[in-house]
Amino acid sequence: MFRLSFPWQTLQRIQNYDHNPGLCVGGVVGGKINTLFPYMIQEEEWDRDMLLDPAWEQQQRKTFTAWCNSHLRKAGVQIENIEEDFRNGLKLMLLLEVISGERLPKPDRGKMRFHKIANVNKALDFITSKGVKLVSIGAEEIVDGNVKMTLGMIWTIILRFAIQDISVEETSAKEGLLLWCQRKTAPYRNVNVQNFHVSWKDGLAFCALIHRHRPDLLDYSKLNKDDPLGNLNLAFDIAEKHLDIPKMLDAEDIINTPKPDERAIMTYVSCFYHAFAGAEQVAETAANRICKVLGVNQENEKLMEEYERLASELLEWIRRTTPWLENRTPEKTMAEMQRKLEDFRDYRRQHKPPKVQEKCQLEINFNTLQTKLRISNRPAFMPSEGKMVSDIASAWQGLEQAEKGYEEWLLTEIRRLERVDHLAEKFRQKATNHENWASGKELFLSQKDYETATLTEIRALLRKHEAFESDLAAHQDRVEQIAAIAQELNELDYHDVAAVNQRCQSICDLWDKLGTLTQKRREALERTEKLLETIDQLFLEFAKRSAPFNNWMEGAMEDLQDMFIVHTIEEVQSLIAAHEQFKATLPEADSERQAILGIHNEVQKISQSYGIKASFINPYSTITTEELLNKWEKVKKLVPQRDSALQEEMARQHAHERLRRQFAAQANLIGPWIQTRMEEIGRCSLEIGGTLEDQMTQLKQIEHVIVAYKPNIDKLEGDHQLIQESLVFDNKHTNYTMEHIRVGWELLLTTIARTINEIETQILTRDAKGISQQQMNEFRSSFNHFDRKKNGAMETDDFRACLISMGYDLVRSFTSHIHSVIVILHSRLFQGEVEFARIMMLVDPNATGIVSFQSFIDFMTRETADTDTAEQVVASFRILAADKPYILVEELRRELPPEQAEYCIMRMPPYAGHGAPPGALDYTAFSTALYGESDL
Repeated sequence: MFRLSFPWQTLQRIQNYDHNPGLCVGGVVGGKINTLFPYMIQEEEWDRDMLLDPAWEQQQRKTFTAWCNSHLRKAGVQIENIEEDFRNGLKLMLLLEVISGERLPKPDRGKMRFHKIANVNKALDFITSKGVKLVSIGAEEIVDGNVKMTLGMIWTIILRFAIQDISVEETSAKEGLLLWCQRKTAPYRNVNVQNFHVSWKDGLAFCALIHRHRPDLLDYSKLNKDDPLGNLNLAFDIAEKHLDIPKMLDAEDIINTPKPDERAIMTYVSCFYHAFAGAEQVAETAANRICKVLGVNQENEKLMEEYERLASELLEWIRRTTPWLENRTPEKTMAEMQRKLEDFRDYRRQHKPPKVQEKCQLEINFNTLQTKLRISNRPAFMPSEGKMVSDIASAWQGLEQAEKGYEEWLLTEIRRLERVDHLAEKFRQKATNHENWASGKELFLSQKDYETATLTEIRALLRKHEAFESDLAAHQDRVEQIAAIAQELNELDYHDVAAVNQRCQSICDLWDKLGTLTQKRREALERTEKLLETIDQLFLEFAKRSAPFNNWMEGAMEDLQDMFIVHTIEEVQSLIAAHEQFKATLPEADSERQAILGIHNEVQKISQSYGIKASFINPYSTITTEELLNKWEKVKKLVPQRDSALQEEMARQHAHERLRRQFAAQANLIGPWIQTRMEEIGRCSLEIGGTLEDQMTQLKQIEHVIVAYKPNIDKLEGDHQLIQESLVFDNKHTNYTMEHIRVGWELLLTTIARTINEIETQILTRDAKGISQQQMNEFRSSFNHFDRKKNGAMETDDFRACLISMGYDLVRSFTSHIHSVIVILHSRLFQGEVEFARIMMLVDPNATGIVSFQSFIDFMTRETADTDTAEQVVASFRILAADKPYILVEELRRELPPEQAEYCIMRMPPYAGHGAPPGALDYTAFSTALYGESDL
């Protein structure tokens, strides 16, 4: 009798299955959970074109007829014509009862067509109930004797009941049968089994299988590769006579067909497997268990080593980078600070992104390793000190904090240096103008020309001195401005502040001295004024009016040549408005200029009218009409230059505004797009309508969309760089900054990677622990129902309610000998709390008060599924050692593959018991050490 298991169909058929757990891949059928064999992906719906080859059709008719008769003879029935004898459905139902060991519904005994169709439908329904989806095969075609459909149906039955359950070293069905043939025939010369057609044409493969298990039936050394007909007939005759395997193939058909029919060969070879595999199943199962356990252990060790290496490299990079980001030593010049900013941009663009990927991959590897260790019942992996995921996260957080502070400091320092350079240039200009003005003033005030002057000259000197005092007072504001600028440069820590202070001190000292000298000279002139009474009123008037006007022109020239720094269009407009106001005052100033020149002209007119021969140099002022004219012409030239400079600045600010709007337009699209993808990932991870593979497919599609969206982020980075290079520091058109977008993008990449890892972990847990998709959906449905806050985690009370709703008994022990009802109730309550506390220690070892979905799945699988244990591995080694308490090296090399055998020999301790030969190994200590139950 063949074992019942899940049917294997094509990938196309699987996609057409409904959600009936008994019909979908991974469903529970007959109490056994099965998975899809890779070779069945190549099995399309019944290949009608293949049967157009008469040679293949003839081979299948012979083979399938012989295979059916090998089972029907147990019921005393035979068939002659495969398409005719199954038409009424009676022998087909009998065949299914024989090979399955189950009773089918009572057949209809009528001979009408509808009776036959009813019987065939009962047989097809039974096949379907075993999980086989019969595509394009109907009862009417079988009743009508359609040979193609009949052969297709029989091949489906053979696959389901004769080939599907074959399992060799993690491979099943066709691949398992092929691997079994390769292993059994490997030592034989001239045999190389690579398929189920041409590899069997010379008959040596059949003979090798027989000789490997029954060397007494034939002498393989006497066989000749050049005699395929004799080899095939010899193998068929021996199999039929000694192994009870009916002759299903014809030697001449195999030889004369370029490529024998694969299904016919597979059907016949499967009979050899079932004839020989039973005797070696126990030892092979034991060896497979050991290989599986050792393979898992080797893979886990590689993952641990890889984690340690990646963690060390990432922590070392963080250790080197953090001090660089924490260095806040300012540079003295703008160019040096710009170089620092470029270095920081290179770090952001080139150095940090790969490390973000490494950190994410490290967390994924750690979670995958812990899941594999937990699934294989191994102790949890504890990284070296200082290399825990939490240690890496803490170090990374420190790096992020230092990076954020470093960028803010850079921008602030650049603004400061920009302000400092502007103030320093302004100080130099004002100091130069003042020094030019003050040049010679000390000598002028120190002379004693009034001692020998005439009355007229004294009066002129006095008026001139009054004009100088007016000029001196006008320069008071300039000196105060120079001192204020020097003070601000000191506060801003200007790198050449010593020279500034020295120059400012010289100006102030000279100013104080000029004030003292001015006062002394006035006192001297006033003493002399009592002696001198004549004064030239016109020169005095000229001096009084020309000095303020001259001062106004100097101030105007300074303002027109003054540097300006603006950051917005509004600020430029404000400067333009102020400049327009200044231009509006020019007509009034021109009137004042003409009035002052009129005074000078009046002096000349009076001098000419009265024949005065005195000099035309104004004794009260050093300002000449030529100087006023030159300065006025210079003011008129500076006005359009100022207009041009303001218009250029306005154009530059408009360009900055375009950059702001361009960045905002993209940022306002990318920000919500990232949020939408985050919500899609959240919804996908909470879906329960489909399989985990469907969720994985959706997540992969989302991941593909995210990766394809990366050029938009890069383009936004380019726009952001243009903005920073233009020294634009604000943007009123969007609330998103580049830092927001970067953080959101990195969070999106991390979230999709982690979510995919969680689904992969769930698939790994499901497949390894034997959980069906229906159970996973039930777990997800229960978890979502009790996740009241919909944040992917249940609180303690929600988890308790979830366990009770799933029928989990929290009271694990109860004493029925307590007579008091109150005591009984308190006892049950206490026992339930103790059991619940035990469960919470499993699902929430850190006592956070929440239960994640992964912890919930791990708990349910740990409570419901069986895993390999140390005792099972010890029992498997005992089988290989023939019940000895120790095992020898040659036994390990004989029973295990080379890699696993050498792994055991290197790690298995010597056996310390009595009566063991030299070189005996202790497999008991080795097995317990694999599961963390000893200190080996």
